[in-house]
Amino acid sequence: MSLRCLIVDDEPLAHEVILRYMEDVPFLQTAGQCYRAMEALEFLSRQPVDLIFLDIRMPKLNGLDFLRTLQQQPIVIITSAYEEHALESFELEVCDYLLKPFRFDRFLKAANRALSIYNLKQQAGNNTPVAVSATPTEPAALYIKSDKKLIQLNPEELYYFESLGNYVKVWDASRFVLTPRTLSSFESQLPADTFIRIHKSYILNKKFVRYLEGNTITLKNGKQLPLGKNYKHQVKLLLGGQGI
Repeated sequence: MSLRCLIVDDEPLAHEVILRYMEDVPFLQTAGQCYRAMEALEFLSRQPVDLIFLDIRMPKLNGLDFLRTLQQQPIVIITSAYEEHALESFELEVCDYLLKPFRFDRFLKAANRALSIYNLKQQAGNNTPVAVSATPTEPAALYIKSDKKLIQLNPEELYYFESLGNYVKVWDASRFVLTPRTLSSFESQLPADTFIRIHKSYILNKKFVRYLEGNTITLKNGKQLPLGKNYKHQVKLLLGGQGI
């Protein structure tokens, strides 16, 4: 199985780096190269692809506005020299965000993540078993704005998300980062197999649950969170009945 890939970047050197890396990833196949977003739109009207390596800052039409024009979006890996676009990119459901210059090992992780997403889409489409990547993938990093900074977090280390009006506290084991977002925006971005809504004000990482007792969930760091009545049945199913 190969993913048909389109490179969209106005820098020839960026094409050379990606093409060189792709040579060592057997499931990536070059379908085309474009140096402008408008050129990519014309290409996609003639030939669909599975994966786009997409730069953001390009003349006339930038990469993110280009994505917004697509009715059917392929899997997208952003390749940009500017980290400030990361949050907006993930809100557009990109697969990964590679900050230039990136090394081959980071490129490979993004490629494996793209393959996993492709396989899941194929499985959902035909309801048959599919092959998975031989290399384990890692969850996409989470980028949040806080105190005029863009902070990168590892979802695997996050315990829970707590709504606070128009803000959300993002907690690890002992500290939190406050960001001006809604809980619902995180719910649509976080992997549903790991993070579950337990209350109108809380989303938690189920791997850090110690036990459930009554309407209270106790986490491995000792923190206790309320379990909302409307979420109780689904949460019990997802937690496998532990503590009941």
